[in-house]
Amino acid sequence: MTGTIELPTRRDETWRYSAVERLPGVPLDNWRTIDVASGDSFHDTLTIVDSDETSPTELHRWRVSIGEGARCEIFAVLASAEYARLEVEVTLARGAHFELGGITVGGRDTVREIVTRTIHAEPNGTSNQTVRSVHWGHGTGNFLGNIDVVRDAQKTDARQDFKGLLLEKGASVNAVPQLEIFADDVKCEHGASIGQMDENARFYMAARGLSPEMARRLLVQAFLGDALVSLHDEEKRERLMRIALDKVDKYL
Repeated sequence: MTGTIELPTRRDETWRYSAVERLPGVPLDNWRTIDVASGDSFHDTLTIVDSDETSPTELHRWRVSIGEGARCEIFAVLASAEYARLEVEVTLARGAHFELGGITVGGRDTVREIVTRTIHAEPNGTSNQTVRSVHWGHGTGNFLGNIDVVRDAQKTDARQDFKGLLLEKGASVNAVPQLEIFADDVKCEHGASIGQMDENARFYMAARGLSPEMARRLLVQAFLGDALVSLHDEEKRERLMRIALDKVDKYL
């Protein structure tokens, strides 16, 4: 029952940078279960945006099981709520693929984060995670991604790529990529970088007649676009980008 679940604290690795003080009253045991049968494909998007149904705390916890040779693609934009968290636990069977494209944007004192645990349980599985964060004010963006490769999961190919962009000094972005590999014939890599807007690029664009506002918007759009490259549905890709840019536009 929900009332018997102990609230997490920042001593818990996957809640290190979270707004745990906003969790009381939130149903922590409300997991969404996704089972992708062998050979099937599953595609879904999650958007957290300003609406009448948006809560101050938006906690979405998904458990995903991907069958042999199956494919699962998830794309998410977290652009609203004082505290928004998408947590995904994925287990891949032989030859399965998992694709995640995630975006967090926000200012003020908001915290928005994506947390993943990807378990390669059998050989020949592949996974790719691309997450981009843009924050300003005192906003915080987090990505905590753990990749587990079990002993028999040979020929695994797993990748994580995270980048954070700070538009103001008071904002913060945190990245904790982790690999636990027990097989010896694998390709696993992760990268994480955090920085500010490229002033040389802004100067270059301004020299060609673009306004400072337009230059910044185009740079942010290009930065965020990496997370949606693998989303082949053009209409959905444009909708997710519009949601993210509409939030950034309020700052720019």
